[in-house]
Amino acid sequence: MKPDSRREQLKTLILTEKPSVARDFAKALNIRGSRDGYIEDNNYIITWAVGHLVELLEPEDYDKKWKKWHLDTLPIIPEAFRYKSVGRTEKQLDTIRTLLKKGSVGEIVIATDAGREGEVIARTILLYAGFRDEKKVKRFWTSQALTPQVVREGMKTLEPASSYERLWRAGQSRQIADWLVGMNGSRAATIKMN
Repeated sequence: MKPDSRREQLKTLILTEKPSVARDFAKALNIRGSRDGYIEDNNYIITWAVGHLVELLEPEDYDKKWKKWHLDTLPIIPEAFRYKSVGRTEKQLDTIRTLLKKGSVGEIVIATDAGREGEVIARTILLYAGFRDEKKVKRFWTSQALTPQVVREGMKTLEPASSYERLWRAGQSRQIADWLVGMNGSRAATIKMN
């Protein structure tokens, strides 16, 4: 039996950090199909974050007792840290979540900024969206200006996202440490100083 030639070709989804970078990728890869929140052709879907699209929950999102600021509720340490969407960018997050669930997506390319924060932005989006197939995720990495040549060359030298796992874990640890110090320190200082 012959394979169905009408079967949809698998596409590469590229996740950038901002719309201007998505346009740089689209220009380099000659993609013109602009949509609401993404750019698409027969081979690629390019979408973008707008900075952080998800953030750690507030204390009261974990437990109502942490809504009021009292010394006897400190320190605030959730059993597990979870994320919520950032209200003003929820539409773009929903777009990315929908694209990640498309059956036509065969590979994900993280193309956020090369660094810890860029890694955190992409990985928290994937985590929040429930995307778990790590084998499908690759990393585009450059510290050069995104000229068409740099984009095309970088797309030929993608590495598994797992190669950047330590960077992601370091970024997430810093994010959680900032939350712990900020939430507990701010409350303790405010209560003590009245």
